[in-house]
Amino acid sequence: MPQLSELLNGEIAASLKGRDFLALVDFTPEEIRWLIDFAIELKRLHKAGEPFQPLKGKTLGMIFEKSSTRTRVSFEVGMYQLGGYALFLSRNDLQLGRGETIADTARTMSRYLDGIMIRTYAHRTVIELARAATIPVINGLTDYAHPCQALADYQTILEHKGRLEGLKIAYIGDGNNMVHSLLVGAAKLGLHMSIASPEGYEPDPELIRQMQETCGETGASIRVVRDPREAIEDADVVYTDVWASMGFEAEQEKRRIAFANYQVNEDLVRYAKPDFVFMHCLPAKRGEEVSAGVIDGDHSIVFDQAENRLHAQKAIMAAIMS
Repeated sequence: MPQLSELLNGEIAASLKGRDFLALVDFTPEEIRWLIDFAIELKRLHKAGEPFQPLKGKTLGMIFEKSSTRTRVSFEVGMYQLGGYALFLSRNDLQLGRGETIADTARTMSRYLDGIMIRTYAHRTVIELARAATIPVINGLTDYAHPCQALADYQTILEHKGRLEGLKIAYIGDGNNMVHSLLVGAAKLGLHMSIASPEGYEPDPELIRQMQETCGETGASIRVVRDPREAIEDADVVYTDVWASMGFEAEQEKRRIAFANYQVNEDLVRYAKPDFVFMHCLPAKRGEEVSAGVIDGDHSIVFDQAENRLHAQKAIMAAIMS
């Protein structure tokens, strides 16, 4: 694994400074792998009690239109560990709630802050914010993408499996923001991904088409099937998410019916490899998308994922805000 000095003195480190982090599709395979290696090195330094504070005197504004446990705590703590300050801003704290444009908000905040993280609904909100801002913008989550979580997930897989290339990841459930970011990562990092979703709940077909072209360059593959058993067969990694993401609560009962046969449980995971790992970005609903026996069982690494949000996001902030 590369050491800190080796990572910071390379061409990729220089190319990332000042950039936005909106979606994994914006980054090359080499840049994504560099961020993962950087996250692992920052984690090692933190566990060893060795401070790394490249963001002393810098401030990250955190805009939350969607609430979150992991996103707020990991970004706030991460910024503190990097030597900076994180400022929490709910919709009620901003003039966005009174009609100020996203562009005006971005331009104003660019005069005060060194970076912005936003967790919101529409992906176009993040794009508009980044276009108008003169400081780096980080996508903490939109309805379309969850790149910070996916970066932490691939860090976690690498730590547990020792490699990424050639592994099979099976995703069972809704074709949501989480699977969008995961499939981009799989395509760029050389994994084989099988996605099982009920009819009408598949991932974005245009994104899949684009990433299948990328697969031709990296040796990865992406498949979308109906049968969860077909998707999970011989999987190294089994992943699921809630059936109704935040903002889709009104569809809860409709989705419960549509996804009734898509629960990741003890019967289904028998078709994965014996040494599979189970992943979920949390929060989870035991008894719906996953059984308690799986998420709380020996194969589950969900809290390693949660921890790695801290380290992956530190890598992102240190890379683009230094």
